[in-house]
Amino acid sequence: MHNVLRVGDVFKALADPTRRIILDELTDRNGQTLFEICSRLTTKHHLGSSRQAISQHLDVLEAAGLVETRREGRYKFHYINTAPLEPIIERWLRNPEKDAE
Repeated sequence: MHNVLRVGDVFKALADPTRRIILDELTDRNGQTLFEICSRLTTKHHLGSSRQAISQHLDVLEAAGLVETRREGRYKFHYINTAPLEPIIERWLRNPEKDAE
């Protein structure tokens, strides 16, 4: 049951377009600070979200397991984690020929 809830959290996290853009940015350049993410969202995507709003989006992504953080001194770096996507991929993109065996 815990895995089902986790998949639900992943879908909820991915439902928001800003969170998908954040993941795109982390895919493009992993290990960014909040300031770097906000800067990239403003310059590349013309998103005028506040740092607090982006921080809340990152919290949702982290709760779903899609983002991991690491502190180095006073900086907090954000990294994409694609592992929570694997159950979704396995559920709908499995090989039907293998299932028939």
